[in-house]
Amino acid sequence: MTEKVTIADVARLAGVSRQTVSNALNTPDVVREETRQRVLEAVERLGYRVNQAARQMRTGRSRLIAIRIEPDRDGINGSVLDRFLHGLTDSAARSGYRVLLYTADGDRGEIDTIEDLLGAYEPDAFVLTSTHHDDLRTSWLRERKVPFVTFGRPWGDLDGAGHPWVDVNGAAGTAAATRHLLAAGHRRIGFLGWPPGSGVGDDRREGWARTLAAAGIDPGGLSRATSDGVADGEAAAHDLLGPGGSGVTALVCVSDSLALGALHAARSPGLAWRAGGSADRPVAVIGFDDTPVAKAVGLTSVSQPLAEAAAGCVALLARLLDGPAPAPDDPPAHELLDPSLVVRQSA
Repeated sequence: MTEKVTIADVARLAGVSRQTVSNALNTPDVVREETRQRVLEAVERLGYRVNQAARQMRTGRSRLIAIRIEPDRDGINGSVLDRFLHGLTDSAARSGYRVLLYTADGDRGEIDTIEDLLGAYEPDAFVLTSTHHDDLRTSWLRERKVPFVTFGRPWGDLDGAGHPWVDVNGAAGTAAATRHLLAAGHRRIGFLGWPPGSGVGDDRREGWARTLAAAGIDPGGLSRATSDGVADGEAAAHDLLGPGGSGVTALVCVSDSLALGALHAARSPGLAWRAGGSADRPVAVIGFDDTPVAKAVGLTSVSQPLAEAAAGCVALLARLLDGPAPAPDDPPAHELLDPSLVVRQSA
């Protein structure tokens, strides 16, 4: 029978005291990063497993961060949050936390699930995704003083300053895409987006419209709003590019799903020519999210710094959970990250 690895074994291999090992695993903020990494390497090498139940009784902390798994949807844009989850799990582990996953449908369903999790597993904090106007989840958690951070801004929430958040600047991404097309000589640049009222969608549309206006181009009549799907994107692109369209020669899209549909429409026989393109220079298309499908088909797309966003969420939570208590008048921290444009054949 294999002998059980103890905390003393980890301390001996790492060249530190048993208390330092305990601190590195339970309160990593009080240990130097170099020492913590040495302890974690010893833990990994020896296969040491922390007694989670004993640690929770001792510290009153579960070291669990809970987050909802998003629906798969069309299998394209759903991969964005898959990559965010991977980054969150990795960053959480480096800070001594584990990630607890759950599913839920709608705000009310998620609140019910959160309440169940608090009773059964006592997670230390939550990460909320897919923030939106009138988000019931954030007010529920704030009222109960449950620590949380959102990946997404508090859209339209006047009390949004009351919690920390990390987000990606969607307007900066579509602005970069529009500037790229302007530099390539396009003047009639259309936009495929979601119906008004979506915080994320409105933000991305604003970057496109503002950049065209700054270039002296009226964006009126150059956009279409639709549901998020490949077929929806194709239909909206046909409407914008087809007979009676606006002479559009390029499209910026709010998602890769819409962009893939637009790409199919733009490559339809004869449509590119009617839209203002030509056989040698078909309509250019740019998506948003830089999904694996975009890479596979050569779609130019805006890439979100998902690993950095995940690390930012964990850092904000660690500050809430492990750092000194903030003063009552201290504003909560937030971080707005800039995306990057990945240029491929479609633009």
